[in-house]
Amino acid sequence: MRDTASILHVDLDAMFASVEQRDKPSLRGRPVVVGGTGGRGVVATASYEARAYGARSAMPVAEARRRCPPGTAFLAPRFAAYRTTSRVVMDLLAELSPLVEAVSIDEAYVDLAAGDHDLTLVGVTALATRLKAAIATATGGVTGSVGAGTSKLIAKIGSDLHKPDGLTVVAPGAERDLLGPLPVTRLSGVGPATAERLRRSGVHTIADLAAVGRDDLVDRFGQAHGAGLFRLAHADDDRPVVAERETKSVSAEETFAADIADRTRLAAELGLLATQVGGRLRAAGLSGRTITLKARYFDFTTITRSTTRAQPTDDAQGILQAARRLLADIDVTGGLRLLGVGVSGLSEFAQDDLLSLLEPPAPQPSASPAADPPAFGTPDGPPGTQQPGPAGPPGWRTGADVRHDEYGPGWVWGSGLGRVTVRFEGPSTGPGPVRTFAAGDPRLHPADPPGWT
Repeated sequence: MRDTASILHVDLDAMFASVEQRDKPSLRGRPVVVGGTGGRGVVATASYEARAYGARSAMPVAEARRRCPPGTAFLAPRFAAYRTTSRVVMDLLAELSPLVEAVSIDEAYVDLAAGDHDLTLVGVTALATRLKAAIATATGGVTGSVGAGTSKLIAKIGSDLHKPDGLTVVAPGAERDLLGPLPVTRLSGVGPATAERLRRSGVHTIADLAAVGRDDLVDRFGQAHGAGLFRLAHADDDRPVVAERETKSVSAEETFAADIADRTRLAAELGLLATQVGGRLRAAGLSGRTITLKARYFDFTTITRSTTRAQPTDDAQGILQAARRLLADIDVTGGLRLLGVGVSGLSEFAQDDLLSLLEPPAPQPSASPAADPPAFGTPDGPPGTQQPGPAGPPGWRTGADVRHDEYGPGWVWGSGLGRVTVRFEGPSTGPGPVRTFAAGDPRLHPADPPGWT
């Protein structure tokens, strides 16, 4: 265990929603929910304004709609914008230390001991304060909460204590004092099932858990889990900050607005998913041998089927062919609500790269992605409001970036009934005007995310 608070955990606050509010001035201070915009979508991130009404990550979007008031914006994700913001933050962290462990797109650990820093409590607090200000400036207003402590456990819990825009630096020796009054669910090894078993035994707080003997916990939860709970309850965490985390798989999946039993339609969806996975593999310079198909039925029963190739591939057509063979062995009579494709067993070399030099590429499947369920907003209503009628082109997802030849850059306020409504504004403007066009207007084009500097 360390004797200095030299591990930072940085967690961007409601990142997806914060980026949307940054890029869309009319949404600042309003509830924003980012996720699947279809009837079966799931919330990826809710802004703090939306959380006040009970919207949460992983909640069905339908439930979030019931909880949130009129005026709440329901937007499709814009991953390119989120990745750009993430890279800016990760570059700032890399200036502090060569040991930065990116846990996800919006959080990372930093080992300050690997850099040249004042590791006293005052020094770490001053550094973290400067870092928070630098993140907000560099990202155009996206804030991050920071925790610092003697271990990853303490740093992560610290970053979550005073969100949003929080800062918690835990002095060496004060770890048990910090953990004691917190609920056991704050520990990463305590999920709903474990929490319920502990509750039935009268264990509610981490202090309660720390009072339980190691042997008792091993008896109840098994050697690995029981011993792990005992260590965490006593703030015993010596995990190092690892600069590079190996990517184990690359995947894509789609939840459908209505169950699909038509194999032709499912095959077309597989083509889109395989294209996404192949593109992500090539962008990362990776290829893989094992192709996995994921299917979920109406009752949420989920099955997976896998096949392993002799050689690794990053070719979308090869991935698609394998996925279609796997789909042929699955009963789809009752319809599927979700379909996914993944590639694992990754390496940095693809045998198909050599084969592609010898023969022309196979033709890609011709299929159009399914459009979102119709969503149409008006200047007086919230973006993402559901309305009946045919949806516009699939590129007009609510929240997507567009550019009009006359009006310039903006974002999709809503689409449906053969129309698309756009709000023309950006990070450096005030709330902008709203205009409605025919969905096939040749003057309206999809666009890259706006810059914010």
